[in-house]
Amino acid sequence: MNLDDYFQAVVEFVRVHDAWAVPIVFALAFGESLAFISLLIPAWGALVAIGALRGVSGIDFVPVWVAGSLGAACGDWLSYWFGATFKTSVARMWPLSRYPALIPRGEAFVNRWGVYAVVIGRFFGPLRAAVPLVAGIFNMAYWPFQFANFASAFLWAAVLLELGDFGGHLTAWLWHLLAK
Repeated sequence: MNLDDYFQAVVEFVRVHDAWAVPIVFALAFGESLAFISLLIPAWGALVAIGALRGVSGIDFVPVWVAGSLGAACGDWLSYWFGATFKTSVARMWPLSRYPALIPRGEAFVNRWGVYAVVIGRFFGPLRAAVPLVAGIFNMAYWPFQFANFASAFLWAAVLLELGDFGGHLTAWLWHLLAK
């Protein structure tokens, strides 16, 4: 069973048991934003699929959106803390030990963009969890980091969930159009 099969099973579980949508979305967003784990579990596709379920299953947007936002923000907060606590010794841990250029490249990105790096990184795969880690390693100011972290997490979760909802409506419309 590959990763796509697991995510399809999770989405199907949420479809059948919509009461579990909030904790599942929190966990997926947390894992998607957590350093190291996000490389192993890219959950954004499952979050988009759950967003598509929202429109057809009646899952309320606000609790799912808040859960996804808080999950993402907590994942980034923990990644920041990990970087701030373990500093450059993080570079000797897997998977960073296999890619020694990532930390200096991340530092250059964070130095260039400052807190905007957190917002930009939130929307780009591998940067999503790497930027908070690097921000912690190189002592980005805590409160500006957290402001950018939470603001971008709420925006990111809304975009993913609404993208799924829009895709679901578009698919239904096209299906209806083709069925005529």
